[in-house]
Amino acid sequence: MPQTKKSTLVLVAERAGVSIASVSRVMNGLPASEQVVERVRKAADELGYAPNATARSLKAGKTEQIALAVADVGNPVYVGMMHEISRVVTKAGYRLVLSSTGSDPQDQIDLLTALNRGFADGLILSPLRVTEQLGEKLADSRLPIVIIGSVPPGVELDNVRADSAMGMGLAVQHLVDQGRERIALVNGPLDTVPGAARLGGYLRALEAHGLPANPEAQVAAKDFTYRAGLKAAVRLLDQCTPDAVICANDLLAIAVQKVVTSRGLRIPDDIAIVGMDDTELAELAQPAITSVDLGSVTRAKTAARLLLRRLDDPQAPIEQVVIEPSLTVRASSVSGARESGL
Repeated sequence: MPQTKKSTLVLVAERAGVSIASVSRVMNGLPASEQVVERVRKAADELGYAPNATARSLKAGKTEQIALAVADVGNPVYVGMMHEISRVVTKAGYRLVLSSTGSDPQDQIDLLTALNRGFADGLILSPLRVTEQLGEKLADSRLPIVIIGSVPPGVELDNVRADSAMGMGLAVQHLVDQGRERIALVNGPLDTVPGAARLGGYLRALEAHGLPANPEAQVAAKDFTYRAGLKAAVRLLDQCTPDAVICANDLLAIAVQKVVTSRGLRIPDDIAIVGMDDTELAELAQPAITSVDLGSVTRAKTAARLLLRRLDDPQAPIEQVVIEPSLTVRASSVSGARESGL
């Protein structure tokens, strides 16, 4: 009598010496230890068990899946990137699998380990923090990878990044043009790639305009979220009196806007605010927030194109693309401003 799917799962689990749940995880392409994966695959091969398309694709070495790993799926920038990448890869016959890794490089290392067992054909990764260990794992990966952001030193991978330091220069130039002299910064963590780049661009821009770099006017939030921005904004206004604040992203800018108005200060008359990323949040805020557009849609399209190219031709030359930023001026930095792109 032919075995049913359920009974075959039980037989595979018994032969592999693992639980039925472990067999199900392996067959559905979910992370499991290397030892468990090998035992389940061996048992399934011996029993001739291939329950679905996923298992068959694993055996054939192709999944028709592309993974996208970002730090925070709640961030509007990553949401926009996800939709754009999904649109591009779907047209090419791939499914997009999303993973939220947080900012801990170890989570990205664990994901790479799982994906290298054959759970995806390629990976688009946007890491917040880059360690030597992560760099080594990326360099050793058999999986085609495209980085959105900076590539670790010594690692040869396709990548696309925004020039956020140049974006900071645009923001400072705009505020100086409005007569602002005490320009503060609400940043994300300084040990992240974007946090370090934004700080460097901010300091260079202040120096170029002959403005002082007041340490009390530089606050690093715990992360790049709205709630962390609220606490950072309170710290900033408790220790200095800026006439303008540049924020490392629009979530932080909205948090600063809330704290500023809660203290009875007027935007932009008392304090001008500039964000980064130019998301819909900036446009919908009251007043609408001037923001640096770091080309998230262009970066997403480019990353998807680079990965599809790499999958089609593994020997293609490494390509590294830099997207230039632009500034969208709104009411948070100029009284009576009409929206304009610079």
